[in-house]
Amino acid sequence: MSEIPAGAMRFNSDSQKLEYWNGSAWFQVHTATPDLARGTDTTPGARGVAMGGNNGTNFSDIDYINISSTGDAADFGDMSVGATTAGGACASKTRGVFAGGQAPVVISSHMEFVTIASTGSSTDFGADLDQARDFLSGCSNETRGLFVGGRSGAPATGTARIDYITIASQGVAAQVFGTLTSAQVFYPMSLASPTRAVIGGGAPSSPSTTEIDFVTIGSLGSTTDFGTLNDNRGGVGCSNATRGIFAGGYNPSLCNVITYITIASTGNPTNFGDLTRNVRSHGAATSPTRGVFMGGKEPGNSLTMDYINFTTEGNAVDFGDLVNNARGNIAGASNGHGGL
Repeated sequence: MSEIPAGAMRFNSDSQKLEYWNGSAWFQVHTATPDLARGTDTTPGARGVAMGGNNGTNFSDIDYINISSTGDAADFGDMSVGATTAGGACASKTRGVFAGGQAPVVISSHMEFVTIASTGSSTDFGADLDQARDFLSGCSNETRGLFVGGRSGAPATGTARIDYITIASQGVAAQVFGTLTSAQVFYPMSLASPTRAVIGGGAPSSPSTTEIDFVTIGSLGSTTDFGTLNDNRGGVGCSNATRGIFAGGYNPSLCNVITYITIASTGNPTNFGDLTRNVRSHGAATSPTRGVFMGGKEPGNSLTMDYINFTTEGNAVDFGDLVNNARGNIAGASNGHGGL
């Protein structure tokens, strides 16, 4: 296959957008008038980042993708705290925040952030989670990020805790938001619209695995019942503003199941389709039209990325590969997810 020359153009039939090749990735051509209230917008479409992970060894890798195209990820930079795995991530339109995890084996309360539209190593957030934990998840709207569930203590046990941060407020520690219905949940699947966060139950080793809860992001308090997981749990959650996706995990063994919910309503998930592989411990990043699932354990560690279109039910399609290291327990975030 011949090398694609920098500056080459193509029409992406999935996104219905014109794209150009910058030498390492396809980027959307913007023709809309910039939002002058925010300054000139140079962001090349929705970008996803895959942060940390492990395959027996922890990694400090941060990769990025242009969600509206397909192709292999590119190197973004490294995590400031070093090799870290099993943390959670959330994002605004400009900033992605990573929290908790194992750094490298001690359960951490550390938080750090990246500016998603640029590249480079992450920066210390300047404050920590209210409670150190690993195997948590994150979700957010434009203003507030939530970090949900996980394991804490020694020996590590599941927690029902939800912490929150103001994403733009560097140096301000996370505070207690409320608690989940289940007493202990790790590997929770979380997703959000601009007003509501929805959390699906954890992995089989969590004492209670099938509850789906929700909270109103702008308030504080414990969760309210949304429904019950019936096909998969302990995978990953993602969304656009309307539809939430739960992908992979267990059913009760490792599975490729994708289910969906309508975030503004309540009820049990409905079958959407299948991933290209049986997988857990993968990351997710979304745009208003697409969800991309990154890496994970199949049960061996994977470089694979696959994607779905939110409005079209059906099976996932190959997207490309991560950079360098096959790994699981990845935290994914994007500047185009459903909470924005």
